Amino acid sequence: MNNNNELLTFGGHLEVLRKMLLRIIAFTGCVAIAVFLFKETVFQILFAPSRWDFATFKWIKKLCDFIGANFSFNEYHIELIATELSSQFMTHLTTSIYIAMLCISPYILFELFRFISPALYEYEKKYSIRVAIIILTLFFIGVLLSYFVIFPISFRFLGTYQVSDIVKSTITLNSYISTFVSLTLVMGIVFQLPVITFFLSKMGIINSSIMKKYRKHAFMLILILAALITPPDVFTQILVTLPLYLLYEVSIRVA
Repeated sequence: MNNNNELLTFGGHLEVLRKMLLRIIAFTGCVAIAVFLFKETVFQILFAPSRWDFATFKWIKKLCDFIGANFSFNEYHIELIATELSSQFMTHLTTSIYIAMLCISPYILFELFRFISPALYEYEKKYSIRVAIIILTLFFIGVLLSYFVIFPISFRFLGTYQVSDIVKSTITLNSYISTFVSLTLVMGIVFQLPVITFFLSKMGIINSSIMKKYRKHAFMLILILAALITPPDVFTQILVTLPLYLLYEVSIRVA
């Protein structure tokens, strides 16, 4: 009898989990359809970092003018091409799903919290809400950093780099979107380093002394990680390495 109750309880948890996943999938599908329908607006936002007059470059120009530096960006135009018959439609479809998941990430985190909250004490619930807010904040900071700084600067450098004047750069749509998505997603994830450090320090696995001791080793690991998650060029690797190392220093303070 007790075994049946335990099985029923376990089955009840599975049913709750199933309903939660269905709600997330349904909500993702609805948002993805809305994103899909607003094609022009969505791809204007996605392609904006590829323009020579992107907001970041305007801000840099204004800053240079403010401090009295004579500096301006050269105008450039890079064509995006599609090399396969279905590539534009499939890119539109997959991008809509990715953006939908990005937009509803707070809802996904809310559903996960609601699923585990019955097993938490009251003080643990309040603690978990704070942690969830910090996780989301750091994630979107990473996303915004990628969108406004890392990706546009990387695209400008790589897209305009020429070994000879007779070679013109034409970037495929798949290459552009895949690089954009991977950099954005990775930066959002790696910005969770302070949160991971916090939990590891609470568990007694690491502390600030250990992190300071192995600072040089951490820097080398960050370089390797940056090389793995970025396109094969030194410039983009440096752009990713700098904020990651700053996060490591912040994590030392957190620990």
